[in-house]
Amino acid sequence: MLLIGQYDSPFVRRVAIAMALRGIAFEHRPWSTFREADRFRNLGPLTKVPTLRLDDGTVLVDSHLILDWLEGEAPAGASLWPSEHSTRRRALALTGIATGTADVAVSLFYEKVLHAEPSRIFTERRARQIQDGLAALEAACAGVTTPFLMGEQLGHADIAVAVAFRFAREAHPDRISRGQFPALDAFADVLEAMPVFQTHSQPFIAPA
Repeated sequence: MLLIGQYDSPFVRRVAIAMALRGIAFEHRPWSTFREADRFRNLGPLTKVPTLRLDDGTVLVDSHLILDWLEGEAPAGASLWPSEHSTRRRALALTGIATGTADVAVSLFYEKVLHAEPSRIFTERRARQIQDGLAALEAACAGVTTPFLMGEQLGHADIAVAVAFRFAREAHPDRISRGQFPALDAFADVLEAMPVFQTHSQPFIAPA
């Protein structure tokens, strides 16, 4: 199967890391939705990352849906979501905050680079959403006494938080500095040092 998109995208990264953790082999194509849009159009109408082409030719887009497919492929007891109901609910809540923050960070970046005069109202709203999202993730990380957010096992929530935080910092270094969110810094440092995170990683590259 084929995973398409650059690893500076938090959404591509979370898919790649989860697939690697589950031992699902894939080829990777670091195509840009700007420079290589025509290649995306040959796969589907949206020119969107991540795009995953399965071995039977089915094309999936959107990291949430791709990971839903991945969970369906996992053997019993091998889910990256917690099995206990209330713990799973907390994992879903944190994942939603993390991916939502990443989505807003992407939106703010494009607002700044694609418009000669970015909207002040839009920019301020997005910047506030990023700060509030990271503050919520900071509080969650600060209260953790286990190796990972939901306990002893690395899961989807951990991946989402780490990749979203890295993207937000690299895309908006003028707004997010080292030490501003110390618990997030420490948590992300641990995960980014893991081989699976280092393998599926690249510095942020501004689209051109």
